Amino acid sequence: MPLGLKIDVDTYRGMKEGVPRLLEILNQYGLKASFFLSVGPDASGLAVLQLIKNPRFLKKLFRSQAHRLYGWKTALYGTILPSPMIALSFPHLVRRMAQEGHEVALHAWDHRRWQDSLPKRSEAWILSWLKKGIQAFQDLLGRPPEAFGAPAWVMDERALKIVSHLISPVYLSCTRSSEPFIYEGYEILEIPSDLPCLEEVGIEAVKEVLAYAVADGRIHVLPVHAEVEGGRWAHAFAGMLQELLHGGTSILTLREMEKIIDRSAVGRRLPRLSMIPGRASPCLV
Repeated sequence: MPLGLKIDVDTYRGMKEGVPRLLEILNQYGLKASFFLSVGPDASGLAVLQLIKNPRFLKKLFRSQAHRLYGWKTALYGTILPSPMIALSFPHLVRRMAQEGHEVALHAWDHRRWQDSLPKRSEAWILSWLKKGIQAFQDLLGRPPEAFGAPAWVMDERALKIVSHLISPVYLSCTRSSEPFIYEGYEILEIPSDLPCLEEVGIEAVKEVLAYAVADGRIHVLPVHAEVEGGRWAHAFAGMLQELLHGGTSILTLREMEKIIDRSAVGRRLPRLSMIPGRASPCLV
């Protein structure tokens, strides 16, 4: 079974501490992954507004023990503490990813503001946000991004139209759909994160889902977060990779998966926002 590894880097701490740890784990097993980078400000502290507006968010914080995953300083960025730049603060790490053969793609300029307020934002705001992210990515790697993964799997058709125009992506990875598809009207391939995140359901549940996924022989993508699998769950994540490899699973980048997907055999659709288990707010499905 081919399994794609999509690693989202959402925070300053995830970039500083989680990414180096994940690079070491991947090197240990001779694996390559797709790193989707938040390049701009870490405004994670603005999530405090969700505590007021969204009771599910508070439940998720307690269930995932977010203070241990992300740290108290992260919870203050963008409010009491200024927002540090994420990937822009660590150009050497970004270059290391590319030099070691990992795929590097764009995830966000300002993750928190997109995640919390995209539907309310104007097209001008979306355009400005994306231009900032693309320019920062270009400054880091000397080339524009070839793929985009929407923060928290939140996207709408306005953003899709702007992304398709500004990036001309080889593929997108913006949804939690159950299988790859072509965006209706855009002829762009979507490679979704169809498996659950560790912080959504726990390590044992992820292993159980993976066991079923291995058996069905289809393409799957495991979403990973630098703050989680590169943090306090790093040892468990390394053990899970070892079990997958021993079971004969091929672990690929999403760019490698894009090359083996038969576009003529996948459906055409426009996804919609909906709740899924373990999430505090709707994702694109």
